[in-house]
Amino acid sequence: MKLNVDGLPVLFPYEYIYPEQYSYMVEFKRSIDAKGHCVLEMPSGTGKTITILSLTVAYLHHSPDHVSKLVYCSRTVPELEKVVEEMKTLFDYYTKNGVTLNLTGMALSSRKNLCINADVLEGNAGDGRSIDSACHQLTASFVRDRRRHAIGRAGADVESAPPGCQYYEEFDAHGREFLLPPGVYNLDDLKAYGRRKGLCPYFFARYSMSTANIIVYSYHYLLDPKISELVSKQLPKSSIVVFDEAHNIDNVCIESMSVTLSRRSLDRAQLGLNSLQNRVREIKQQDAAKLQEEYNRLVNNLREAQSARETDLILANPVLPDQVLREAVPGNIRTAEHFLAFLRRFLEYLKLRLRVVHVVSESPAAFLRDCSERVCLDRKPLRFCHERLRSLLATLEVAESPELGSLFRVANLATLLATYLRGFCFLVEPFDDRAPTVINPIMHLTCMDASIAVRPVFARFQTVLITSGTLSPLEMYPRILDFRPVNMVSFTVTLARQCICPMIVAKGNDQVTITSRYESREDPAVMRNYGSLLLEMARVVPDGLVCFFPSYLYLETIFAAWYEQKIIDQVQKYKLVFIETQDAQETSIALYNYQRACENGRGAILLSVARGKVSEGIDFDHHLGRCVIMFGVPYVYTQSRILKTRLDYLREHFHIRENDFLTFDAMRHAAQCVGRALRGKTDYGIMLFADKRFARADKRTKLPRWIQENLSEAVLNLSVDEAVQISRRFLKQMAQPFTRQDQLGVSLLTLEQLRDIEMQRRYANEAG
Repeated sequence: MKLNVDGLPVLFPYEYIYPEQYSYMVEFKRSIDAKGHCVLEMPSGTGKTITILSLTVAYLHHSPDHVSKLVYCSRTVPELEKVVEEMKTLFDYYTKNGVTLNLTGMALSSRKNLCINADVLEGNAGDGRSIDSACHQLTASFVRDRRRHAIGRAGADVESAPPGCQYYEEFDAHGREFLLPPGVYNLDDLKAYGRRKGLCPYFFARYSMSTANIIVYSYHYLLDPKISELVSKQLPKSSIVVFDEAHNIDNVCIESMSVTLSRRSLDRAQLGLNSLQNRVREIKQQDAAKLQEEYNRLVNNLREAQSARETDLILANPVLPDQVLREAVPGNIRTAEHFLAFLRRFLEYLKLRLRVVHVVSESPAAFLRDCSERVCLDRKPLRFCHERLRSLLATLEVAESPELGSLFRVANLATLLATYLRGFCFLVEPFDDRAPTVINPIMHLTCMDASIAVRPVFARFQTVLITSGTLSPLEMYPRILDFRPVNMVSFTVTLARQCICPMIVAKGNDQVTITSRYESREDPAVMRNYGSLLLEMARVVPDGLVCFFPSYLYLETIFAAWYEQKIIDQVQKYKLVFIETQDAQETSIALYNYQRACENGRGAILLSVARGKVSEGIDFDHHLGRCVIMFGVPYVYTQSRILKTRLDYLREHFHIRENDFLTFDAMRHAAQCVGRALRGKTDYGIMLFADKRFARADKRTKLPRWIQENLSEAVLNLSVDEAVQISRRFLKQMAQPFTRQDQLGVSLLTLEQLRDIEMQRRYANEAG
């Protein structure tokens, strides 16, 4: 389909288009033309990915001077692969229409997903950290130098030399001579290309980012300063950045800027520090000039220009303000011995701070003042700890280890504390939440301001798109991310039939109010009514039924009660029951068997948790999710001291009230959970909100517009029986024949119908 979107020729790779897809293109184009940022909410299952790709590829093809790159950020590898598959469909459509796209699109992921070296993968499969460490031990510059010297001494006896990676050696020797040919490359394609050319796919993909027009990778490659400094530093300002499924973007930003240390972490850091001191003594005896050379560089305020493989040692330099980067490394940490002694004093100070019996919470300024008074460590040297440690490790030619990883986290803590006096909180808790009766102090440097991590992205790129199916209320994101969008739109969904059935179940058949409020969680009547709702829906709903709970603890409590009341035995007469746990492997097995049970017609129930693995990125399309039940309002654990600190910060600096933010957070996760049921306009599903509080205006109005419009007043205060009767009628209606012809002109448009609608809109606007 050839579209004209406000003067821009756009090829859309399908015969029909949804009305909201065209509207999305129009609003997105306005934001690009204005060179501003935007927040767009589009209903689940309405083709958001192909809409974004179609418009941006048209820009890249027709206006390369205006838009040079598309950086598409997704959260998980399966989502990343879906984006690349849609891109392949689009590129194939251009080819069929006789248009030559001289564009390159590629996915980028970690070594774990791109490594093809059997020696590295052997014994490390699936363990990203081990694969990174094994890769570094083969590709670090000093390791390769030792290998070359050993081969030179032993003649042609390569086997006696330290091991190396032939794929990296080939990339380093000839890989930069290759350009990735135009086309679309997913992770498997990059690995196949690497095997064919004998190149390392990971490093070749990193190198190819400079020439690729479309890059698909994880959020962390842009939002985590420890990674973005390595990977995304060279992206041009004229790039369009898309954060898809961005309803949790503020949490990703906060996690990327936070550090947590335990006593075990500090003990490991101590071992790493001891090994570095031993290494310094060895170097002084063998090659003292090497340390002197590094000292001279620091005196001259020259930072080591390292290659990607060297800077990828353990962590990159955290994002520092420009005025800090222009400063010289302080004199008292320029020599290796002085710096390690400085780091040892800081480490001892952190151990001292862990000796607490009560919770300690203070600002970075208070921490720095106490640090100065107790161990005489100034702010400025602390600010350069991370960078100085990275430089020293490169000079000492030390391979990565868990101990050095912990030492880097200590240095990162020092740098962040000394750099950002606002937006952070230093917190020490004497107990771990998982064992609240055992003394096990935990130290947190918590970022409370999500805008710190994302601000460089908004400042650096001309257009940033925040998009998802569950962003409501849209106004909250510019406030918590501290940016000014040029466009904010929430699109509704056009349906030829009422294929979603949201309801709020507020009471049981015995008229007892059902809610997950703390006061009612142990109420046997509430648990019994929740069990009755599950049992009745299991009888009525065919195939798959997915249930979400506010927390793992509540899921375990409810399940135990249902088991004692024999409800689980009755449910299993109709469907098999699978449970999500905190163990990722167990959850993967449960999910696989749930899908098998739905596929073979047996039907199944999956008990899951909001904010868990199943609620994010797993699609329950068609028979895999005919009904989704949200048992209770998924409020975050409000007794968390870290959360309380963040709420105080939001109130003081952004004027966001605690209840407003908690409700916003709960409703976006509830919407994300129930949205798993609808993955397209031919799909249909029941959405049950099982808690009386959902009926309140302050909760209901924070649901996405496309859910609110289908949530009539008649279904806001239902009993279990009433919900079951409505579900029966709904499923009978959905069982009636439904063809593409029924959708044409309403939820599905041909090119001619789209033109007619646009003409009518123009006439209406002119008349208005």
